[in-house]
Amino acid sequence: MEFQRIDLDNWSRRSYFEHYLNRVNCTFSMTANIDITELLPALRQKGMKLYPAFLYMVTNVVNAHREFRTSFHADGELGYWESMIPSYTFFHQDDQTFSTMWTEFDDEFPVFYQNYVADMKQYGDNKGLVAKELEPPYTFPVSCIPWVSFSGFNLNITGDGRYLLPIITSGKYFEQEGKTLLPVSLQVHHAVCDGYHASLFINDLQKWATNYKEWLGVE
Repeated sequence: MEFQRIDLDNWSRRSYFEHYLNRVNCTFSMTANIDITELLPALRQKGMKLYPAFLYMVTNVVNAHREFRTSFHADGELGYWESMIPSYTFFHQDDQTFSTMWTEFDDEFPVFYQNYVADMKQYGDNKGLVAKELEPPYTFPVSCIPWVSFSGFNLNITGDGRYLLPIITSGKYFEQEGKTLLPVSLQVHHAVCDGYHASLFINDLQKWATNYKEWLGVE
């Protein structure tokens, strides 16, 4: 996957980037409920799970906006990946631990879904933090907390403050006023994303959930 370097001297965002990276190092999170009222039964009808569908939708949103793919390369250069794939957590029921997995993405949902199923079958019983080794550098993190319907979620990341990629977390879906709602939290670094971009993410994710017939293959 190609990594495009950003020319800071000709980058319209340079002043914002330098301010929120070097002067006021700042991340922020936004949580919203995504309406999956029609999507969920459509997945159940096809015998498919919600989590891989969620991974598919968020990956499409991430790949639609350069701001969510901007990061530092291993060599320290700032830039963005042409496209990214999800690195996601999954739960081990027997010992209540979790592991991470990455799955190759495909624009066609049935193909991505089968990639997910194949990875879970091959690596799903592996314990430890990393279930599937050799994770490529062009991944972004996704996790799920399916036991609680939260109204806010925030990660406190210590270190040098140079982690720029979005961190996406879903919660337990719930019923409210006849709708099925899925809480989704997005955490971003203010150096590369503003409230506008976070709003784009939430609104685009809702569009994917609403327009499920276009990619799920149902009438």
